Amino acid sequence: MKKIFAILFFALFVCNVIVARTPIEIKMVSYNIRTLANDGENSWENRQHATKNMLNTHKPDIFGLQEAMVAHLKYIDKVCPQYKRVGVGRDNGKMAGEVMAIYYNTERFDLIASGTFWLSETPEKVTMGWDAACHRTVTWVRLRDKETRKKFYYFNTHLDHRGRVAQTESIKLIIEKIKEIAGERATVILGGDFNVLPEDEIFEPLNEFMFAARTTANVTEKKGTFNNFGRMKRNSVIDHVFYRGRKIECLEYHVLDGDYGAPFISDHYPLEVVLSFN
Repeated sequence: MKKIFAILFFALFVCNVIVARTPIEIKMVSYNIRTLANDGENSWENRQHATKNMLNTHKPDIFGLQEAMVAHLKYIDKVCPQYKRVGVGRDNGKMAGEVMAIYYNTERFDLIASGTFWLSETPEKVTMGWDAACHRTVTWVRLRDKETRKKFYYFNTHLDHRGRVAQTESIKLIIEKIKEIAGERATVILGGDFNVLPEDEIFEPLNEFMFAARTTANVTEKKGTFNNFGRMKRNSVIDHVFYRGRKIECLEYHVLDGDYGAPFISDHYPLEVVLSFN
């Protein structure tokens, strides 16, 4: 009997070692869904089905939205019931104003922790920071893969579109909060609409702290991410994904500009990134 228990224990140990050493892949999407503005033929009611089609086609494990309003969230909750979301409205910490929502596939992940902070001098309060034109927030989650028990963090944000000081200080604050919340060694994904181009100097501290998916992915592309419903005349890349962690690799980076059943899915194209890590 002791011999049988020893064999079973050894087999369980070996299985745990194999699981611990086997990397997992995560597909994430970052998507500025465009707030509920009067955009004529491009208004939300004329393109909401394109969002459903995109999510059903690509089947991300996690995705983060920028500019999401209650109507967006209720629609996605209805058509994509396999996901749950976290996030609060930036204007009151409840559901007023845009939500930096994070959705995760409940069939794959358990939610361990989550939160929201404001990009301001008082990040724990509903406040407008520096010279920003709007309230700006970061929503974050800590998730655990159900099969491997491996954990990671995902931070989703939208930087201010006008305030130069706010953009610069927001990057510094995000780095500070990632260190505070996730520590120095955890796997972390950061994505969102940063409203600045990749070569902008505000990214210097972030590039020292994390890797940019667009420039480090094994498979990548250089397409613009902001299309302004077809009115952009230049290649405007203002949506970005960054990552860091031990033994982490970016396998793919894609700009999702395909046909999902509407002329434009939004005034931004979603980003899809595939990451592998231990």
